[in-house]
Amino acid sequence: MRISVITHPNAKRPRVEEDLTGMLHVYVNAPPLEGKANQAAMEALAKHFGVKKSAVILLSGHKSKQKLFEITGK
Repeated sequence: MRISVITHPNAKRPRVEEDLTGMLHVYVNAPPLEGKANQAAMEALAKHFGVKKSAVILLSGHKSKQKLFEITGK
């Protein structure tokens, strides 16, 4: 399944939330440097959907707040 999310790096409390329109927001503690926030977002999504970390793939949005992920194995 492919999902579009909005990431929020440097958040005080890491979490995954859905807004009123159905868009997922991923809040992570990691800074947006050297892919650390992307990696943290992938880990948070894996935990949220109950899959392995390797099952979450970042397809687009490597340097953007809006990202497209593919989740396999579910």
